[in-house]
Amino acid sequence: MLAPIENLVRNLGRLPGLGRRSAGRAALALVREPERLLEPLVLALRDAQTNVCACARCGAFTVRGEDPCALCTDATRDGGVVCVVEEAADVVTIESSGAFRGRYHVLAGKLSPVRHCGPDKLRIAELKDRIAREGFGEVLLALSTDMEGDATAGYLVETLREFPSTNAPVKVTRLAFGLPADSGVAYSDPLTLRRAIVHRCPA
Repeated sequence: MLAPIENLVRNLGRLPGLGRRSAGRAALALVREPERLLEPLVLALRDAQTNVCACARCGAFTVRGEDPCALCTDATRDGGVVCVVEEAADVVTIESSGAFRGRYHVLAGKLSPVRHCGPDKLRIAELKDRIAREGFGEVLLALSTDMEGDATAGYLVETLREFPSTNAPVKVTRLAFGLPADSGVAYSDPLTLRRAIVHRCPA
């Protein structure tokens, strides 16, 4: 394979969901139709590189010149609750559900001794500052349910347990655990089933 195409395949293969074969097919399609596929992609990548940045307040994606982002400045959103997520991409996912209308705060990671990521590496101090300044009454933890996500949630619960929000301690909640939509007991792993039973709700 030609070196430029091999380089393209290698870089495409670094993207989530693209294995070596998928990256190879995508690369060949791009070089086969440069005007229709390759050039618009190059322009889009350059535009994203130049204009997309993190909101200085919440950490979600925004564009230069719009900071704080639209989610932070939208007066119709509930300013009493903030949803804490690990990465900016999680904000996009939650927004697509249409189920949450409050504010967001991106931690930029999760606690991980293996990756040498402690509390000082996360945007926890910024979260506490926002709670004190913006007066959130509830902090909703929308973190992953793996060991590191659970450790991060536990740390935040302890850290914020007595933290004041206006005149009262902030309420800390977490996303409910349960079975995936359009699924069933037979297709669920034991940990998911255990969490679904522990956090069961009235019918």
